[in-house]
Amino acid sequence: MKSINVETCKQMVIAACDAIIESKEYLTEVDSKIGDGDHGIGMSGGMEKAKTALMSRDDFATINDVFKTTGMQMLNSMGGASGVIFGSMFLGGIKDLEPITELDGELFSKMMSAAVKAIKLRGKAEIGDKTMVDALEPAAVALEKTDKEDLTFCMGEAAKAAGEGVEATKTMVAKFGRAKSLMERSIGFQDAGATSVKIIFEAMHSYLQAQE
Repeated sequence: MKSINVETCKQMVIAACDAIIESKEYLTEVDSKIGDGDHGIGMSGGMEKAKTALMSRDDFATINDVFKTTGMQMLNSMGGASGVIFGSMFLGGIKDLEPITELDGELFSKMMSAAVKAIKLRGKAEIGDKTMVDALEPAAVALEKTDKEDLTFCMGEAAKAAGEGVEATKTMVAKFGRAKSLMERSIGFQDAGATSVKIIFEAMHSYLQAQE
């Protein structure tokens, strides 16, 4: 699929919401190994709010509006650092972006690169710090490097890179959150935030595949 319209984008994001909601227990389990154990609860709660907001409207005029609605619901309902960071995954991507009604590989790559910059600016995390950046930035880099003619293919490459990023977090020492206090003991466990990023990209890729 070369590109998608506003309605298809909305449904794609809803699919990502559903995937996170369904992964609530799994994300909680991942986070409980070295974190506070509340990541699954926070993410599923934020995505439930986002899904409700998306489904309650049939008048989205732009892709920007879909992403803005999703990001604002996560920001306002999740609270704390996770709300800001994951809200910025959607909000940061559309900042300074002209209103668009078709999403293609080129634009999605541009949005994810902007999202990475916004998140790193707010959260101060870098690659190697064992955070969601370790999945999102590789996904953005993969999007930059790949053939952008087909959005479905691009999304698949992003999902693959995010998955590799999750695996890489197992070798890292945590620099943020509760896991930071564990120091070297955090090695061997994957980061929950990075896992959420992987789930989001995989769900969006699966949705696009199903539409072809």
